[in-house]
This record gives sequence, C-alpha cells and structure tokens, in this order.
Amino acid sequence: MIKVLLQGHNYSYEIAEFLKFFSSEFSFLDGSEVFTVNQDMQDSEVLVNKLEIIRKRDRVDIFTNTKVFLDGTELYNREIKESIDIETLDKSFVDIDKNSNDSENIKDNTEKYLVKKVIETEHNKKIFAKTNKKLDNNIKTISKRIIQRSMYYYLLDRFDANVPWGILTGIRPVSIVNALFDMDMTEDDIRENMKREYLIKEEKLDLIIEIAKRERKYIYPLSEDKISLYVSIPFCPTRCLYCSFPSHPLAKFGSLRHKYVETLLKEAKGVAELIKMQSKEIETLYIGGGTPTALEADDLDYLITGLFNIFDLSKIKEFTVEAGRPDTITEEKLRTLKKHNVSRISINPQTMNQETLETVGRNHSVEDIKDCFYMARKLDFDNINMDIILGLPGETPDMVDSTMKEIIALDPESVTVHTLALKRASDLNINMDSYKDALVSYQKMIEMIAISRKHMKDNNYNPYYMYRQKHMLGNLENIGYSKEGYESLYNMQIMEDRQSNYAIGAGAVSKFVYLDETRIERVDDVKNLEIYLERVDDMIDKKYREVEKNANKSSKRD
Repeated sequence: MIKVLLQGHNYSYEIAEFLKFFSSEFSFLDGSEVFTVNQDMQDSEVLVNKLEIIRKRDRVDIFTNTKVFLDGTELYNREIKESIDIETLDKSFVDIDKNSNDSENIKDNTEKYLVKKVIETEHNKKIFAKTNKKLDNNIKTISKRIIQRSMYYYLLDRFDANVPWGILTGIRPVSIVNALFDMDMTEDDIRENMKREYLIKEEKLDLIIEIAKRERKYIYPLSEDKISLYVSIPFCPTRCLYCSFPSHPLAKFGSLRHKYVETLLKEAKGVAELIKMQSKEIETLYIGGGTPTALEADDLDYLITGLFNIFDLSKIKEFTVEAGRPDTITEEKLRTLKKHNVSRISINPQTMNQETLETVGRNHSVEDIKDCFYMARKLDFDNINMDIILGLPGETPDMVDSTMKEIIALDPESVTVHTLALKRASDLNINMDSYKDALVSYQKMIEMIAISRKHMKDNNYNPYYMYRQKHMLGNLENIGYSKEGYESLYNMQIMEDRQSNYAIGAGAVSKFVYLDETRIERVDDVKNLEIYLERVDDMIDKKYREVEKNANKSSKRD
C-alpha cells in the first residue's frame, strides 16, 4: 500500500484517477506542509508530492517535486519546473507596471494594478475576471500534468506497468491533436509535443494522429450554422448486464411506447422552432437509445414521418438508426426504415459467442444476428455498422478472434470496437462481487485489442474516430473503424465537440458548442421515462434558456 501526501495543492481526485492506471493499493495522508520521515513512516512506502506556483509580472512559474520514501529511506526524487507566459492578457485593459519587480506576485498586487491602469467600467472588470479565470484554469491544467509526469517513472518501474497512453486521462485525445493542427503545428512538432507533455507511446500517438487527419476532411471547415440532431428511444427488450444508458424494459414499460412517441414529437416541435429561430441547418440525424427498433413498426413510421414534418431535414447528409438488438428487428421494421431513406443502420451483436450473449442478458442467438444482417442486405441496406465489446465477463482472446472472424465474414461497412467500461449504474458494476473473477486482466485486454486491430487492418477498415470512458478496463479505448468512404459524420462530430448537438427524448443530452469561446454547455433531458412524459415542456424550456442566456452574453459583449 502506497501512502500519498500532497503538499501545496489538493488535486486528490485527479491524482487518484492517475494512480489507478498502475494500482488500486494507495491511500491519501492528511496534508502537512512540513514533512519529515518519522517513526510513523517506518515500514511504509510514502509518496510525497509538493506543488509551488509563483505568479510574476510576465509569467507564472510552476514547480513540482515528487519524492518516495521506503522504510524512511529516500528511493526517488524528481523535480519539474515550467513557466507560463502571460502575454495573452489583453493590454488594452490591463497594463502591468513595467517598473515592477519581477518577483512581485500578481495575485497579491492585482488590485493595485487595476487602480492605476484600468478604466473602471463594469465591462472591463468582467473581461479582466474572465481572462484571469482562463489563466487560472490553464495553471491548474499544467500543474496537474507536471505533477503526474513527476510521479510517472517511479510508478511505471514500481508496478512494471504497461501504460500506453502515458499520463493522458482525457476521454477525447484526438481533440488535442486537432487543436494542435489548428495552431498550424507540423505533424513532427505534434508528435514531439504529445510525447513530451503526455508521455504517450508511439502506437497510440500513431493512432490518434491517423484519426485526426482522417476526421479533418469531414468536420472542417467548422461552422456554427450547422448542427446534428439526436433522438432518444429509451426502450429495450431487456437490460444488458454492462449497460448504463437510458433503457426501460419492454415487459414493464412497453405499454408507454406510443405515448412516448407522441410526447417526443411534442418536444420536437418546440426544438424545431428554436432551431428555426437560430437559422441552424441540420446536417445529420441519429436515432439511438436504448433500442429504437424496440418500437413497433407503426410507431417507428409515425415517429420518423413526424420528425420530417416538424424539422427541415432537406439537407441532411446522413440518417442513422440503431437497429441494435436482433431480438427487436423484423422485416417490417427494416422496410419502414428503408421507406424513410435511412442511410445507415447498426446491428449490434456485442459478441458472436453464444455463451457470452446469455451471460450479459441478450435473448437472441448468434444465428439471429446473422439472419438480421442478411435480411437487411436483402432489403438493400448498403451501410451497416456492427458494435462489439471487448472484455465481457468470461471472454478470452480466442473468443474475440472468433467474433472478429464472424464479423469479417458478414462484411459490414463499419465496425465499432468497444472496451468494456464498468459504468456506475450498470448491473455489472452494482453486482461486481458476482463477476469480478470473470473480468479480463489488463494484459488480456491488450491482446484482445491487438487482435481486433489486426483483423480490421488486414481487411481494409480504417480507424476514423475514437474515445475513452471513465472506469474502462485498462484505461484503454473505443475505436470506430470503417471502409473508405463509410465514415460516420455524426460520430466524428459528436466526439470532437466541434458542432452543436440538439438532443430530444428521455435521457438525451444536448451539447451547445460555442466555437468562439471554446465552450460547451450541456442541457440534459430527464432520464426517467414517466417523469419525462409529465415534464416535456420543462425539457423544451431548458434548451430555450440556454440559447437565450448565450444570446444575452453575446449582446453584452457587442
């Protein structure tokens, strides 16, 4: 057990998440600015990290030091120092006294500078506060990063760990690469930056740079006038063991499906007026869940007809419906989707091993999956995605190899390979004691990912988007692969957060992206189905309030 002492900061949450890459055997000590090895520390392994931030006239110096003691003896000592230039502060309203001593602390002297140099208007005060908040956030981000770097090499050696993502904890690493490309950095410079700042391994760096370069052809140039539209259908035949998405089992909630569609279309009308008011153009439409094909064919037809009557969908480039589970797919439903020109569907097996399907609560067979796929092909669906999950309880690398071979034989246009995430609200996580012995080890997960990547590469599927999730086995990743020309525009846009996503339905989360401020605001619809049916007007109002709030901010800035 490693005891961890933090001095000069309290980033315990972030440090804990980082330490979990290596081990779960650690605990935090109560902070003390003066640490000495004493009798209480004998027979203990103690990691001490100290952070010091010095704000000067033109820069901020950040210093961190990590030491490790075992039985009172120092084993490890690593210091890192970085500086942040403050030239980004707008000199039109902040002009720091150039005669001031460099060692003066800006935080202590901000008021003095304001009195001397700033025209005292409410507008300038707000800008100054906003600029300093941004600077503070940058300082925190860099501080956390160098703290992790100062610990990294000890932990790597101590636990003989394989940590291919280095210290990178974010869920969208491709976004970092895209941001560096936006700064006109060369690929070589980006590689050096990512290796220096995040200690990322070459294999993962190759992956995210390849994906970023492929994405940029589709998501640029950026435009705030274009949006994506997401429609949530929160019903499923049964709840899968690993799932935390909004899904209401048909046995209990199936009778509410038609009422839900009616209520959903009511929300659609309110949101359509909002989109029209903003002169936004819908670029992609995605109906997900849950399982959209848990709706009866008549309700599915009624829903899509209503959406096209309510929204201006004349310019959409992609229309996806998650057909999802084979036990909900019928020829009648597929014909309904075809009638409405759905351009892309998902048929998601998650695994092609019958025993695992039964373990995770899927009431269908491997043959059912194949039958649904062939049925869709017979009806001329020419863009089919299939999802699989690596690391399901009881699965082995050989079983993953078998699944990949079965998927390749079907020849879908795209395959999304997920790494199992132990989501807080999933039955798998709630009943962890019953499944922990069946979960896959880290090394087996690495092997499974390697197997999936080889199959994809050997059969001309390119990685085109990726993301990571909290509580994912091995701190690894989900990757979307596709044949050339079959990349999903919606998936790329939603992962890169470069386009607003207006989402309707129980459990749906809208993302309002403000490109000029690099800011994202999330507005969620309530997850509970019955509450959603009662309070749909509130769901509409929340979106209007977000748009109005931003409009007010813009008018004040102007």
